Amino acid sequence: MGEMREGSSVREKGRGKSPSADLQTLNFKVPDDFKRAYKVYAAQRGMTMLDLLREGFELSKQEHKGSK
Repeated sequence: MGEMREGSSVREKGRGKSPSADLQTLNFKVPDDFKRAYKVYAAQRGMTMLDLLREGFELSKQEHKGSK
């Protein structure tokens, strides 16, 4: 197995990015089946769960643009 720096995680490995100090925790609870489906959906598309969340948020903002 490859060596990992102290404080790094598997998710950070191979991304070409150092751990980001500007990331914040976003806490909310979802049902287990939703989490499983979300994780599988992201993995099938080669995305991280965070990337999928960001993409969905951007799409939602575009859809609701102008409706305030």
